Amino acid sequence: MPTRNTAVSAAAPAPAFTAVAHRGDPYVHRENTLPSVGSALRAGAGAVEIDVRLTRDGVPVLLHDATLERLWGHPWCLDSLSADELRELTGGGVPTLREALALAGAEAAPGRRLFIDLPDNSATEAAVAEVHASGAAGRVYYCGATESMLTVRRADPDAEIALTWTTLAPPRAALLDRVRPRWINYRFGLLTPELVARHHAQGFLVSAWTADTRRTMRRLLSAGVDSITTNRIQTLRSLTADLYGA
Repeated sequence: MPTRNTAVSAAAPAPAFTAVAHRGDPYVHRENTLPSVGSALRAGAGAVEIDVRLTRDGVPVLLHDATLERLWGHPWCLDSLSADELRELTGGGVPTLREALALAGAEAAPGRRLFIDLPDNSATEAAVAEVHASGAAGRVYYCGATESMLTVRRADPDAEIALTWTTLAPPRAALLDRVRPRWINYRFGLLTPELVARHHAQGFLVSAWTADTRRTMRRLLSAGVDSITTNRIQTLRSLTADLYGA
């Protein structure tokens, strides 16, 4: 089992706490769009979580759902559309990963990053390749389920990974050795002070998703988590300002 400072040797020292904006700033701008990402960065998010999927012609873009129905009112599946067709249908509203990386590089304060969620493993290799082609490897980290994170690790031995976990049954040691995550990324309702302390003792940072009420945020902060992902980044920032001075 790795120790806390050697889980991924290339990782920078952990901040005291990371406030993660979920899909940008979705109560201000539509999720997973450039205005939403920019708004979250300006609000002081330590990281902005974005979801990445592939178009039919293999372009990584920002979209959580497999279809355009919920956000854009079109019944099309993303993987049935080319990048040009997607741009036309949404008026350019669905950005490419390249565009999001460029925006974050231009607007983010030092130390602030994109947190790339990979809900569909078919996008993983293309996303990692785009990150490296954009010179952004030091400004991103990745989250997702086991298959996607194993693919990230194969594609980039130095990538910083948050292994998403949705059960109280702990990840097996063999899996942790293969993925080499820096973070264990839990659904917020599963986390207790004891679970957080156990993972810290094993050498991992602990992140929680997706907490939107002040009560839940306070509970998680008291439990000692290292990161919270939220749709209400301003609320989380206000709660952590006194604790962490930023």
